[in-house]
Amino acid sequence: MNFEKMIEAMTPEVYQNLKRAVELGKWPNGDRLSSEQRETSLRAVIAYDQMKLPEHERTGYINRTKTDGSQHGSDPLEPQVLKILNDH
Repeated sequence: MNFEKMIEAMTPEVYQNLKRAVELGKWPNGDRLSSEQRETSLRAVIAYDQMKLPEHERTGYINRTKTDGSQHGSDPLEPQVLKILNDH
């Protein structure tokens, strides 16, 4: 089974257990995660988030909306205009 199919088949319970293991650095039985296990588990959590959760519920989501509906700061995905000045 490839990684993508594994994520598609993952249940919410397995997702929560993986997420908790990454947060605490140990499995539910108390064994510590190796660095490879932590990296693979984090990749699985992020992939599950992207595939199955709305944006505002994803790991690492930052709400940039103010109470009036406007955005805090600039949108990091918005193109920026650069001005090149020549001192000739």
